[in-house]
Amino acid sequence: MTIRNLDKMFAPRSIALIGASMRAGSVGNVVLKNLTGGGYGGKIWAVNRRAAEFGGRMCDVDAVASVSDLPAAPDLAVIATPPQGIPDLLAELGSRGTRAAVVITAGFGELGEEGRALQARMLAAARPSLMRIVGPNCLGVMVPGVGLNASFAHIAPLKGNIAFVSQSGAVITAMLDWAATRGIGFSHIVSLGGMADVDFGDMLDHLAQDPQTRSILLYVESIEHARKFMSAGRQAARLKPVMVIKAGRHAAAARAAASHTGALAGSDAVYEAAFQRAGMLRVKGLDDLFEAMETLSTRPERKPLGGERLGILTNGGGLGVLATDFLIEEGGQMAELAPETLAQLDAVLPRTWSRGNPVDIVGDAPAERYAAAIGIMLKDPNTDALLAINCPTAVVDNVAAARAVADAAEKSGKPVFTSWLGDLSARAGREVFLSRLVPTYDTPSQAITAFMHQVRYRQNQRLLMEIPPAGPAWPDRDLSRAREIVGRVLAEEREWLNEPEAKALLSAYGIPAVDTRIAHDGEEAARIAAEIGFPVALKIFSPDITHKTDVGGVALGLESADAVREAAGRMLTMVSAAAPGARIEGFTVQRMVSRPSAFELILGVVDDATFGPVILFGQGGTAVEVIRDKAMALPPLNRVLAEDLIRRTRISRLLEGYRDRPPADFDAIAGTLMALGDLVADLPEVLELDINPLWADHRGVVAVDARIRVRPAVSVGTERLAVRPYPSDLEGVIRDRKGKTYPMRPIKPEDVTLIDDLLAHTDPEDLRMRFLSPLRQLPRQLAARLTQIDYDREMAFVIFTDASMREIAAVGRLSEDPDRERSEYAILVRTDHQGIGLGYTLMQHLINYARMRGVGIVFGHVLRENHHMIDLCAALGFVREHIEGEPGVVEMQLPLRRTA
Repeated sequence: MTIRNLDKMFAPRSIALIGASMRAGSVGNVVLKNLTGGGYGGKIWAVNRRAAEFGGRMCDVDAVASVSDLPAAPDLAVIATPPQGIPDLLAELGSRGTRAAVVITAGFGELGEEGRALQARMLAAARPSLMRIVGPNCLGVMVPGVGLNASFAHIAPLKGNIAFVSQSGAVITAMLDWAATRGIGFSHIVSLGGMADVDFGDMLDHLAQDPQTRSILLYVESIEHARKFMSAGRQAARLKPVMVIKAGRHAAAARAAASHTGALAGSDAVYEAAFQRAGMLRVKGLDDLFEAMETLSTRPERKPLGGERLGILTNGGGLGVLATDFLIEEGGQMAELAPETLAQLDAVLPRTWSRGNPVDIVGDAPAERYAAAIGIMLKDPNTDALLAINCPTAVVDNVAAARAVADAAEKSGKPVFTSWLGDLSARAGREVFLSRLVPTYDTPSQAITAFMHQVRYRQNQRLLMEIPPAGPAWPDRDLSRAREIVGRVLAEEREWLNEPEAKALLSAYGIPAVDTRIAHDGEEAARIAAEIGFPVALKIFSPDITHKTDVGGVALGLESADAVREAAGRMLTMVSAAAPGARIEGFTVQRMVSRPSAFELILGVVDDATFGPVILFGQGGTAVEVIRDKAMALPPLNRVLAEDLIRRTRISRLLEGYRDRPPADFDAIAGTLMALGDLVADLPEVLELDINPLWADHRGVVAVDARIRVRPAVSVGTERLAVRPYPSDLEGVIRDRKGKTYPMRPIKPEDVTLIDDLLAHTDPEDLRMRFLSPLRQLPRQLAARLTQIDYDREMAFVIFTDASMREIAAVGRLSEDPDRERSEYAILVRTDHQGIGLGYTLMQHLINYARMRGVGIVFGHVLRENHHMIDLCAALGFVREHIEGEPGVVEMQLPLRRTA
């Protein structure tokens, strides 16, 4: 369940407060005063068993003794009564027609087994009526635009366009205090509390569609339903900025790690990967959250960040240097001013100005000098945004300077950030900026942090909308071989693959691995070494030893059979002393691979309890936990996402080559990461995987050592992945009415050029019928949106003209609403492939897919003059519905199941 009945929660026509009180300071009294004092225009009832003692009126609203005495069913019930009676209250309210409730009361899931049982009863009571619940144990909800304040917050929020959703009521009250002093308003403030029902995914779905919400802020302590959160987050982030602060960044690991990957993959790193994949901006603490709020509340929509180069203007040279240092430390980029910009500045500034960025206009700079300099800098072609700094002096009017900067900021299309330093002397200048919607901060570092928030948000958005290129084909995986290896290990009731098995599994996915063989004793090891050729590496073979080097279980560069025998003897002695309880099953022998210019990398997979499999990349070797140069991403990966994962590490800069060391093969590294994504999608039994090291150089990659842990699958197929991968099982063929077959598969991001070709081969009138307006080429952002889809909520099938799959004959799309109540279809058949039954067959396929997904109604908006589509839909059982306010368009509907 997602957005169903949330309209009753956030735009109710009537409200009942159950547990209303006249006792000053009680929760029931504070909520009642907030409800009645917020300007809400609907009906409010107070429910209190002593209502008669108050003459049937409480805080100037009607009061009744019980839910049964309510004259009508309220849209929204706000409950502040003891927890034990709440399930019965919800059942009674639901039977009368109430569809939303805010349960402020605590005493549920947070109290252990007994509280969880009570929470289950509460949900069971709400389920028959599809009632939605915010809470329990929450501050409440506030929607200033409709005057709704169903909370016990101490301050009423101002009306605005920022939505704030938090698991913590305390964080909300702190935010309200901070925002009130700055005049910042909200569209929604929602305290989720225990998240028994309504969660972050539901709120993201609701707020993405809300026209009054321009930006979304989340305070997250935990995520319950990862795939729903990811789908909702990706959808919302495409439409408006989503910023998130995650609590508990440094919590201790829940379990001891059995591999390097497990040791590096803390839960916070996984959340970081999830937020980035969803296109959200992660901020680290409340200070950052407040700064993000400041930026969102003042950044006009017409001034998105067009690049990442910052210009700095200051009347204090030292402040400019400090700001520059902080920008570089944060990974930012200083603008390199164009020669013509420097010449223009030279003409208007004193001889002692800095002649570069940061632009120091000297301490005695009046407003006119600020105006002249900022006007020139904002026109500089190499500057994407500007930070203006003012240090108070006795000889200039910093308020006039603020007005000059604000004037220039309003005229420019580039973002301008400001920092007027000081306290009393700076307040008037800051007021100028606040009143003119120019972002202003107490210190330059805060301003730069806000700028970098926008930079990182822009990077995430670019990644979210990127159209990945169709890179060189990675070798086809041998899925039957992979499943045979994993099945044999599980049949033997083993948890870890041995090293040869692990490398064989990697090889099945096209990942090169060093040939490794098992020897039962030193003599056999010497014989195998002679067969594969010297020098060789000898390693202890034990299911109980994770890190062989730590116990003396590795010997490298052995040049002869005698050296292998001697090393085996020493190794047994050392390992027995270091790990006396370990089972020793022999040795592994592998030929030493000489790659002197290779980099040591680590690639791995760990199964997170919330988000499922996560892929790790970083600098490898024995000191990997000390170096901690790593980044993580959620599978599946395409080439763009794989390369972004690589470039989020420090070692990526070394991989580009330096001095006499050639660049590493990025395609091979990215391909290996993509192959790991395929592996975890294909094999739900894989729990943990380490490749450490993976050697990478200009010749490619090779896995030197690998560990893989498995368990019986606890989910089917790709259900454990937080992001649904490309559904290859939906590939197939489709037939026209004469029986000719055409290849068909789900759409891929690289199909964007084929879609352009489809439009080019389609008659303009056919395009008008499909898009309801003339269109010859898709804008890049729309092309990305239509080809890079969330396969969990959308599906598009492309039909190719022939087996070469180089031209598209038709495309059909289904877009589900979050509740799967309705799914909108759209199809386009190339003009020269019309009249042969492709459109009819494609519509049948879309209907069958929607039925398999459990969709309630398939519908489409069709021009009244598009008789062909209307007739086709009628033949398939669709009915025609009128659309209010759209006389030229009809809605064709096909019910697939009875809707609630």
